[in-house]
Amino acid sequence: MSKKRERDEYLEQLWYMKEKEDDSIESLKSSMDINYDRDVIEELVFEDMVELKEGAKKITLTEKGEDYARQLIRAHRLAERLLNDVLGGDYESGACEFEHTVTPELVDSICILLGHPRTCPHGMPIPEGQCCRRSSRTAQSSVIPLVELAIGQSARVAYINCKSDQQLHKIDSLCIRPGAVVTLHQRYPTYVIECEGSNIAMDEEIVSNICVWRKPEQSQEDGKETLTEPGRKGRDRFRHRRAGRK
Repeated sequence: MSKKRERDEYLEQLWYMKEKEDDSIESLKSSMDINYDRDVIEELVFEDMVELKEGAKKITLTEKGEDYARQLIRAHRLAERLLNDVLGGDYESGACEFEHTVTPELVDSICILLGHPRTCPHGMPIPEGQCCRRSSRTAQSSVIPLVELAIGQSARVAYINCKSDQQLHKIDSLCIRPGAVVTLHQRYPTYVIECEGSNIAMDEEIVSNICVWRKPEQSQEDGKETLTEPGRKGRDRFRHRRAGRK
């Protein structure tokens, strides 16, 4: 493992700990296991990336270290989203390589392409980028919220942004999942969408979390306009892999 890659692993782990509100040096040692190297910590302290507190019992990211770690986590989780939802590949191992090799500009382009997703397939938050704050449409997003469909328009679900596992399981129990075709029938007084032959009434908060593929493709079988994704392989793996590494 290269020195840069090794340092990146520490900074990523410290970000995960920050999300759990954990700043114990013992937690870091436990997470890194046999790979823990005190020399790497000293280098990161020297470069003002991390700070040791309370007699080296606590460790936190500095502002500089947090900015750098945010870029790594953002790239990793967007790569998971891309590989899982679009390419249907092994998003965990692939994302681990991706985050160390791409530029911030490429990461932003992928974010725009995917419609600025808020969570990775594990349900963990994707840090915002400048493109999200600008709601950039330079490269027109291939993914839009279901609420932007016209009445009567059909689309294929790309992914679902959920605030909790309970909400995700509720949507999944209705057969609304990546790859499923949905049709918007009504907006008021409540949203009504059709999925798997059933009409479902849902409130706007839930419907706005469902994102669909934008590009129209005329079906040769029934002539209906649908929105289809670039790749469908492995789409149903989304709900099964949420129990993976956070």
